[in-house]
Amino acid sequence: MATQLIDRFAADLPPDKRASVYQSTKATHEKRTKLLFDHFADPNHLRATAGEIKQHVIENLDTYLPIVEAKLAANGAKVHWAATAESACATVLGIMKARGATKMVKAKTMVSEEIGLAEYLGKHGIEALETDLGEFIVQIDHDHPSHIVRPIIHKNRREIARSFEREGLGDYNDDPGTITRRARKFLRHKYLAADVGLTGANFVSVESGRIVLVTNEGNSRFSLAAPKVHIALVGIEKLVPRDRDLGVLLNLLARSATAQQLTVYTEFISGPRAAGQPDGPEEMHVVFVDNGRTEVLASECREILRCIRCGACLNVCPIYRQASGHAYRSVYPGPVGAVLSPLLAGKQFPELADLPKASSLCGACQEVCPVNIPIPDLLLRLRARGKAEGAPRAAVASPPMGAWALLASQPAAWKAALLGGRLLNVLPTKFIPVPALRAWEEKRTLPAWQGGRFRQWMRERRKS
Repeated sequence: MATQLIDRFAADLPPDKRASVYQSTKATHEKRTKLLFDHFADPNHLRATAGEIKQHVIENLDTYLPIVEAKLAANGAKVHWAATAESACATVLGIMKARGATKMVKAKTMVSEEIGLAEYLGKHGIEALETDLGEFIVQIDHDHPSHIVRPIIHKNRREIARSFEREGLGDYNDDPGTITRRARKFLRHKYLAADVGLTGANFVSVESGRIVLVTNEGNSRFSLAAPKVHIALVGIEKLVPRDRDLGVLLNLLARSATAQQLTVYTEFISGPRAAGQPDGPEEMHVVFVDNGRTEVLASECREILRCIRCGACLNVCPIYRQASGHAYRSVYPGPVGAVLSPLLAGKQFPELADLPKASSLCGACQEVCPVNIPIPDLLLRLRARGKAEGAPRAAVASPPMGAWALLASQPAAWKAALLGGRLLNVLPTKFIPVPALRAWEEKRTLPAWQGGRFRQWMRERRKS
């Protein structure tokens, strides 16, 4: 069997990190499933509806983007367009320099991670501080997020306590409440000192021109309350046609991401502070980011642009649970990342071409996706494209399938193989004759062989 980079990463993953990822994802997935089926008579119909809404958007972006630009402008926001990561970063820097701003507080936004905004601003002498607790911990550790929703799923509280001690935030204490209070104390004065608050957007309504932010910590509100300037970084695919569509998507997003009926803070932002409002930003800038999305839209995998970044596919994926997010070597891990990351990176990063192979194709990712993205189909399309384009082969080549085809097409040989399959229950791994199969078996624990009984069952059923 093929050995991918992700396999080698997983093999070296410390057991405590694997346990942290596995336990957290498993618990969230089980809660999510119970919540959806407890609250909705037919959640799969709801998922299909949400998928149709998002697919309609991406198929009609050329119509909706000019409309939402006009709506945002009418609400008092200034709209900017960024074709690349570099232009998006430069746009944000330009907004800040025009106002002499040097300090930014950031709410959680995957787009800013995607374009490397914090690092870019840091090189230009601007402090860009993460205020989401998980992102803050990632930042002080010079680490990278390993989950779309929970960036420090790979860390335990002891590691976090040591990080806080190292940064002078208090003596070692791994009590979660103490860690949270210390982060709050450190961040509060940063909000007041900031010149600019930056957020992403979970959705943007074309109908009303309102930006929708979904958070659980309230840090996005703090990021907007004191600074005079609000910048929203938004992927061009984040639109929804009407306000009423948010009723479907918000219900599914909260349950799929964190197994909540509704996130703690769901904010609808229409524009900068109005004349009669006591606080809030005086300016609002919306930067729509392409950064490869147009190319994805033109590809055979455009359905991936439906994604609402809930992380449900990560939580259910057996590969992600064993390998963790860092194994995917990109901002977007898990099944969605296995499709989206190589598409956004393009041919400039051939090292990501192996990601579509990091899947068992079990289909669980599509079953939980709140917008019904056919991820297994997209992975197969990317595998086929990779083969056609001559993508780099794995370090250990997959065995040829000719022997399997011969076996499967000869009934006598097939019956003999079924009988021989029982040997797998007692044969030590070192005696498996095929090297590639032996290497694969050494890293996996298979269930006991139970094949070969169907024909006997069928014969007995015919007699009766």
